[in-house]
Amino acid sequence: MIEAVLIMGGMGVVIGVGLAVASKVFYVYVDPLIEKISELLPGANCGGCGYPGCGANAEAIAEGKSSPASCVAGGPELAQAIAEIMGMKVEAKEPDIALPGCTYGVKDAAVKYYYDGLSTCRAAAMIYGGMKTCNIGCLGLGSCAAACPFGAIIMGENGLPVVDEKKCTGCGTCERVCPKHIITLSSVTRRILKEYTTDDCTTPCQRACPAGINISEYIHQIAEKNYHRAVQVIKERNPFPTVIGRICPRPCETLCRRQLVDEPVAINFLKRFVADYEMKNNDRALPFKAPETGLRVAVVGGGVEGLSTAFFTARLGHSPTVFEATERLGGLLRTAIAAYRLPADILDWDIEGIMEMGVETRLSQTLGRDFTIASLLADGFETVFLAAGGWDSRTERIKDAAPEEAVPGTFLLIDLLRTGTDNKFGLKIGKNVVIAESGPLSADAVNACKSLGAEKITVVLGCDAQASRLNEAEIKDIQSKGGTIVFAATITGLTGKGNNLKNVIVNGETLIAADTLILESGRLPELIFSVEQPEGEAPETGEGSKPSADQLQWRAVASYRNPEHVRAKGLLTDGDVITDFSAAVQAIGAGRRGAASIHRALYGLDLELPKDVLTGKTLVQNVVSLEQVKSAPRQIMQLNYIHDIPVRAKEIEKGFNEEQALAEAQRCLRCGLICYSDHTGN
Repeated sequence: MIEAVLIMGGMGVVIGVGLAVASKVFYVYVDPLIEKISELLPGANCGGCGYPGCGANAEAIAEGKSSPASCVAGGPELAQAIAEIMGMKVEAKEPDIALPGCTYGVKDAAVKYYYDGLSTCRAAAMIYGGMKTCNIGCLGLGSCAAACPFGAIIMGENGLPVVDEKKCTGCGTCERVCPKHIITLSSVTRRILKEYTTDDCTTPCQRACPAGINISEYIHQIAEKNYHRAVQVIKERNPFPTVIGRICPRPCETLCRRQLVDEPVAINFLKRFVADYEMKNNDRALPFKAPETGLRVAVVGGGVEGLSTAFFTARLGHSPTVFEATERLGGLLRTAIAAYRLPADILDWDIEGIMEMGVETRLSQTLGRDFTIASLLADGFETVFLAAGGWDSRTERIKDAAPEEAVPGTFLLIDLLRTGTDNKFGLKIGKNVVIAESGPLSADAVNACKSLGAEKITVVLGCDAQASRLNEAEIKDIQSKGGTIVFAATITGLTGKGNNLKNVIVNGETLIAADTLILESGRLPELIFSVEQPEGEAPETGEGSKPSADQLQWRAVASYRNPEHVRAKGLLTDGDVITDFSAAVQAIGAGRRGAASIHRALYGLDLELPKDVLTGKTLVQNVVSLEQVKSAPRQIMQLNYIHDIPVRAKEIEKGFNEEQALAEAQRCLRCGLICYSDHTGN
C-alpha cells in the first residue's frame, strides 16, 4: 500500500514537473493589443478585410499592416474604437465601390472559341487569355459574383457584372479574384490618383486626351439626354468643360475610329454643347468630393494648371488656397485668347465652378514679394505647390521688370543672361552656384555667375560627357573658368531654410551645397514644398513650438511627370523645359497630376508612376478596320455672320443645338479596347 502511494506520488511529481516545463516550452504569448482588437471585431470572418478571419485582421491592425477601418462588416464607430485603443485618429473615409471596367460582354463580343466545361474566370484566363478576341475584356463566368461575401454582384444580361452599390462594402474580394482586373474598387480619390495602365480597357479617344476624359461615357449620356450626368463625367477629369469646348486642339478626334468609315465624331463640339446646356440652365453639375481632411494646401498660380490643381485637391478632401499675382484668375486664357474665341463670361463660369468646390483665392499676391514659401508653411499650410506659369505668362505680367525670386535662390538662365554683368535686375547670386542642364550656354552661364561674385560653380548635366551638347573645348573652357561639371546626374529636390536655398539634391540622395540655382528652362518646375524636420531632432509639440518663417527648414520635390516622360528623372527633363503647355487641356492634365502628387506627399506615398502606365507610345491592341457600320455625316457647326462678331461681341461659332447634338452623339461607336458598336444590335 505504501509502495503504491509512493509510486502515485512520484508520478504526480513527475507529471507536475512535466506540465510546468511544458507550460514554459509551449507557452503561447497573446499580445494584449491583439486581444483587445479581436474582442471588438464582429467575428464575421467574411474575408472582406483581405485576411483569413477576424483574428488575422486583428493581428495585422496591431502590426500596422491593416487600417483600423479595415473591417467592412463594422461601421465608423468600430473603426474609431479600434483607433482609440491604438492611440490613433481615424479620418472620415469615402466609400469604395466595386466598378466593372469592360464595355461588351460575351454575347456582344467577337469570340475566339467557346468555353467547354470551364466554370471559373481564372481557369478560362489560362486558355489563351479567354474566349474573347480582346485579351483584356471580362471573361463573363461570374467568379466575382460567386466570391462576393455580401451578395452585391450579379451577372447582367449582357454577361457583365452588375454591382449593387447599397450592398457593396468595398471589401475588394471581387477585385482579388478577377484575373483580368476588370472589376476594381473605385472612389473619388482612386479615380483622381489613377493613371491608365495596359490593364485598363481604354478607348483611342480617351488615350489621346491629355486630361484622360471618359469620352465614350459622356457621349453616351448625351445620347440618353442625361446632360447633367454627362457634365459630371467630363468634370471627373476636366474642370474647364465650357472653355475647353471652345479652344481644344482635339487630339481625341485624330484617333477617333469613326474616321475609318467617314469622319471623326465631333467630340469637342459635344463637350461644348453639354457644358453650354449646364451654363444656360444655371444648373451647376459638381463632381463628387472625398470627405474633408482639414489639411491646408497653398497653390501658387491662378492659371489653368494652378486652378486645376486646386480643383482636384479640393475633390481629394483637402482645403486649397490659390495665390495669384494679378487681379484676376485665368492666366493666359484671359489675356492671350481673343474674346470671339473665348468670351470672358465663359471663362468666369468655369472658374466659379472651381470656387464652388471649396477653393479659396487670394489675388494680387506675388510670391517673393508679398509672401514666401517659408511664410506659407509657417502659417499652417501643409504643402505649397508651385504652378507659377511659364516665361510668356511672366513677360505678359511684369514686362521688362526684375524677375521675382519665387523659389529661394532660384532663377531661370534667361534671367541670368538678361541681367548682364552690371546686374540690372539685382539678382542675388550667392557664393555656391549650381547651374542645371545649361548645355551649350554653360560657359556663358559660368562667366555670368563669376562676374556676379560666385566662387564655387557646379554644372549638373543629366547625360554623360559623350552624349552632352558640349565638345571637349567647351568642357575645358568651363573648367578653366572655375566650373565643375557633374555628368549623368539629375536634380531631384531642394532643401532650404527660411528664404534661403541650402542644398540641391542630386540623384535622390547626394547633397550639393548651393545658395543659388540656375535653371535652363522656360518655367520653374512644378515643385511641392513641405516642412522638413532637422535630422536627429524630435518634433516639438505644444503651442508656439512651430518655427518662425526665417527659421523653418523645408524640402522641395517635383510632382510626378506626364506619363509620356515616365522614364525621365529629375526636375529638368523632356517636357519640363518648355515655355508653357501647348494647349490648356495639357495644363489641366498636369493640374490633376499635381493634385495627385500633393495627396501622395501628404500621406508619405510613393510619387513613382506604375511600371505599366499607358503612354502614346505604348503598344496596345487596336482596330484598323470597321465592319457593318453605316456611314453617317458629321454635324456641321453653325457660324455667326462675320460682321456681327466684332459689332455685337459674338463668338465665331454658335455651338450645336440639341437636335444636332443628339444626332452627333449617335455616331459614337462606344468603343472599348478593340470592340465597338456596329449599330446592328451589338
